[in-house]
Amino acid sequence: MIKNRIGRTGLTALAIIISLLFLLPVIWLIASTFRTANETFASSSPLSWAALWPQHWTLANIESAVNNGFLQNLGNSIFVAGVTVVVGLAISAMAAFALAVIPFRGRAATFSIVVLSFLVPFEAIAIPLSQSFSQWGLSNSFLALILPGLGNGLAVFTLRQFFLGVPPSLAEAADMDGAGWARIFWSIYLPLARPALIGAGLILFLFQWQAYLWPILVVSNSNLDLAPVAISKSFGAFTNNYGQVFAETAVLAVIPAIVLLALQRFFVTSVASTGSKE
Repeated sequence: MIKNRIGRTGLTALAIIISLLFLLPVIWLIASTFRTANETFASSSPLSWAALWPQHWTLANIESAVNNGFLQNLGNSIFVAGVTVVVGLAISAMAAFALAVIPFRGRAATFSIVVLSFLVPFEAIAIPLSQSFSQWGLSNSFLALILPGLGNGLAVFTLRQFFLGVPPSLAEAADMDGAGWARIFWSIYLPLARPALIGAGLILFLFQWQAYLWPILVVSNSNLDLAPVAISKSFGAFTNNYGQVFAETAVLAVIPAIVLLALQRFFVTSVASTGSKE
């Protein structure tokens, strides 16, 4: 019994130490947001506690980011990610339901294509896809930023695995009562899939939130720049406002962190669970 307690205490202490090590870069980033760039680099060599706590607090970096139009870029990212989550979830849920529940010829082959779609790096198809968007007249528009994120194979895969765990007897009973596939999907499967929907929504959100290469390829209008692109443009040819970059990066990192922490319980459930069992 005593050995078990000592073992648990040791594992807990180890977990805390590892967690703090992961948090150090985040704390340094947030601290750098509230101090001048000169102080940031001065406190980094030699490394000391001053690197994690500003000696002279300032809001100049945040003011510089706001004056540089970062709020508009942040709003663009929120809009693109929000539309992608709402529309992408609707598409992914319907596709997953069809692949998991509705029998049709070629279902296995279709699912194989879906799996293959998220195994291929997006960077491998980004350039030819951007050329197609240019030919279609979709460049420099929110539509160009949103469309590639709607068909996310990983989101479809996550929802399909959940739907496979729902007892088929529920759909059979609804079918005997005269319900069609649309009614079965809307009234039975969708209400049960809340954790999986949140997990798939997080996948869609993170895919768009951290997008960098694709926005550069399809957007040349600075008014449509997403936040990651705006941060990269903060570096000039001869001058670099590192304090502004730290502030913008901290905001860009904090928002998804808050979302993930608030919804982590549902995300873990969506990954670990395969639905209710008979």
